[in-house]
Amino acid sequence: MTFELEERRVDVGELQLGMFVCRLDRPWEDTSFPLQGVELKSDEEIAQLRDLCEYVFIDAHRLVPDDRYTRTLRNGNSAETRFDRVVDYGAGVALEEEVGRAEEAFRNATSIVEDIVQDISAGRGLSVATVDRAVRPVVESVLRSADAFFWIESQRSRNVYLYKHSISCSALAAAFGRHMGFAEDTIISLAAGGLLLDVGKSRVNQDLLERPGPVTEDEMAELRRHVDFGVSLLEESDIGDRDVLDMVQSHHERYDGTGYPNGLLGNGIPLLARMAAIIDSYDAMISQVPYRKALSKAGALSRIYAGRDAAYQGELVEQFQACLGVYPTGSLVELSSGEVAVVMAQNQVRRLRPKVAVITNRDKQPIDDMWTMDLMQQVEDDEDAVSVVRSLKVGDHGLDPAEFFL
Repeated sequence: MTFELEERRVDVGELQLGMFVCRLDRPWEDTSFPLQGVELKSDEEIAQLRDLCEYVFIDAHRLVPDDRYTRTLRNGNSAETRFDRVVDYGAGVALEEEVGRAEEAFRNATSIVEDIVQDISAGRGLSVATVDRAVRPVVESVLRSADAFFWIESQRSRNVYLYKHSISCSALAAAFGRHMGFAEDTIISLAAGGLLLDVGKSRVNQDLLERPGPVTEDEMAELRRHVDFGVSLLEESDIGDRDVLDMVQSHHERYDGTGYPNGLLGNGIPLLARMAAIIDSYDAMISQVPYRKALSKAGALSRIYAGRDAAYQGELVEQFQACLGVYPTGSLVELSSGEVAVVMAQNQVRRLRPKVAVITNRDKQPIDDMWTMDLMQQVEDDEDAVSVVRSLKVGDHGLDPAEFFL
């Protein structure tokens, strides 16, 4: 089967390895690239385009399949061999089949996280059994369908940051581990570490956490103590998983050595902690907090990408982008037909053609009867075929997906 060229405009911040750039926002002659276009094979090529252009056009038919993205990273210089084996979890089940179980897993995790915070506040410790009860259903759901869990998560209220952040990081960690092909027991550890990354904040002054304005150096030092508090809580509990401890202790370390608390550098940071740094930063960026507006999911991925090989390991950044897709599930997007939609599910072959739920009319006004559209089913040569034009952030056009589905 052959296809005609299908151009899609893409902001340079959303470029990924494997895309084929067929047109620029400037003449090819003004660049060092060949006139016939370029298949992005390296970070350097993406960086060049980001320096030269604001947007480019890619050929949606020449996106490479997923196995191109999974140039296995594994564990760098580590002597550990458990990361050498790659598990293929397959395509998973359809979102519609998993969504009920995802909803149950989300509610279960939310209830348990609330209990954990209350227990710590009351002087009671962490329990490995309690954490396992929270994360295991999340992992099982994500292994079946990451789309379903992130679809449910995007619909939830955002009024308690610590709870939402804990559950989101747990699910992101599970999805990232699945993408990397880790064994299920390692993914359980990843999800538990994601859940507990900021558990130490329950011992930090809550007024300081919620302050909308700037903080002093002393106050910043106090905020950073949440890492030590978290490690202490783990050491006082029956949670002896080294991976979980590494993630809690080192998720604020940075690949270039500029992080805290120990200024670890490169592969001196445990692999799962390097992954946790990306997960924690990404979810913080897309979350609304008193002192900062939320970014769109695509905007946060762009910000993470800008920090590759500095704050974050470049290869892991690539894998994280491939894991979430160009338009991550739960993203607000504008369609070429004018409506605003929420991404429901990824298409692993055609990454720019997700399944979406349309929530407004063409004038960006909310509609009462939302409807779904699978952009993969659009007729290829139809001039009226609908596509994603751009990603939006929560609040654009006064829209928040959670308000439509609660």
